[in-house]
Amino acid sequence: MTETAALNSNTAESAPARNGLLRVEDLVVDYTGKGFRARKFRALTDINISIGQGETLGLVGESGSGKTTLGRAVLGLAPVGGGRITFEGQDISHATRKQRRVLSRDMQVVFQDPYTSLNPALEIGDILAEPLGVQGMESAAARKRVKELLDQVGLPSDAIHRLPREFSGGQRQRVAIARALALSPKLIVCDEPVSALDLSTQARVLDLFLQIQKDTGVSYLFVSHDLDVVRHISHRVAVMYRGEIVEQGPAEVVTRNPEHPYTQRLLLASPVPDPDRQEKRRADRHRLLEEQRQQAEQAGVPA
Repeated sequence: MTETAALNSNTAESAPARNGLLRVEDLVVDYTGKGFRARKFRALTDINISIGQGETLGLVGESGSGKTTLGRAVLGLAPVGGGRITFEGQDISHATRKQRRVLSRDMQVVFQDPYTSLNPALEIGDILAEPLGVQGMESAAARKRVKELLDQVGLPSDAIHRLPREFSGGQRQRVAIARALALSPKLIVCDEPVSALDLSTQARVLDLFLQIQKDTGVSYLFVSHDLDVVRHISHRVAVMYRGEIVEQGPAEVVTRNPEHPYTQRLLLASPVPDPDRQEKRRADRHRLLEEQRQQAEQAGVPA
């Protein structure tokens, strides 16, 4: 793994030294295949990351790289076969269902598709009040908190009596963010939360994430395949390839001057709006791929 050492100067303000919140050490995740003699599939190998209080770690890679599996492991939704995950110094690698229920106050998730993650039969007020009720909050206090959440994510107060289908994709994602914020968590795992949105809506939702972090001090593990997105929102970036982290460092450095060949390919594959720049980037990517292929052939290893 390449560790880039330089200061981050992106849109997410440079992070000062922070107290550790989440630490993943030598994490291994194996899935058991189907069938009597099926072999185990290793999804993650020796993963090491950390997230400080009020910090965003962007996790970037192509589909199948393992980035979503890492987020699921942190949430207790993927089997930990080795290593450990600690949250505020507590080992949660094999937390029980009861322990996870307690952890849910401090650890939440925002999924890629806001519509499928929201109950279409419930009004928004009921959706937002549900986690509050599970934690034992009285109905009057829950109603007050729901109004605060709607205001925090920029939705009108009458949204409380509307159904998810009555909102646009960007508004539904704001509802999903509000639900994640309901219990005032310390960490939110964001799994491709803007990839299903158009570019202008993406920008508004990303700015909302940044403002919420500024106001509340919440930390994010932000999963995305888009380097431009993670550059905008992250303090640090970890790049995943075939279940391993191949490069990690300050966002501005990793997303603009990467050292690892895979990250370089990701950068050149990222689209830009200007046609001339896009054509040049495409040519640079083809040239880089050819250079890396030749180097791999000379070294006798696959590119």
